[in-house]
Amino acid sequence: MTISTGDAGRLRSAKSEARATIGWREWASLPDLGVDRINAKIDTGAKTSAIHAFRLHVTETEDGAWVEFYLHPRQRRKTPEVFCRAPLIDRRVIKSSNGQEDERLVINTPFRMGDQIWPIELTLTNRDTMGYRLLIGRDALAGRFLIKSDASYLLGK
Repeated sequence: MTISTGDAGRLRSAKSEARATIGWREWASLPDLGVDRINAKIDTGAKTSAIHAFRLHVTETEDGAWVEFYLHPRQRRKTPEVFCRAPLIDRRVIKSSNGQEDERLVINTPFRMGDQIWPIELTLTNRDTMGYRLLIGRDALAGRFLIKSDASYLLGK
């Protein structure tokens, strides 16, 4: 079967139309971490996703390594403070946009945005001075959404 350039363009368009469109920030939840609502910044410049975490503590059990931590799900607020516990899946060196390298703990947890839910990897880091407590990188978004960089909350508030 031969596909003309025009046909290929229509096929790409049909595939793109099947994906939801999101803005540069969206509301999300992390059900297994007890976070019903958190403001997420969509960052296609970042490979990995990161969440604000503090008071990190790694414990070893017969089931493997677990990390316990707290997070503030609300921007610019110190309350509420949510206690979280998740299996530790990795430790990675992450290079920030300013070139600084930082070793971070990594967890895998269900993530919900709009009507979709899927597992994502999150690096744990102190994002207290950052505008958004949750940063969603391109690995977590790959193949799921189209991104409209001049829009916000396209999946609803």
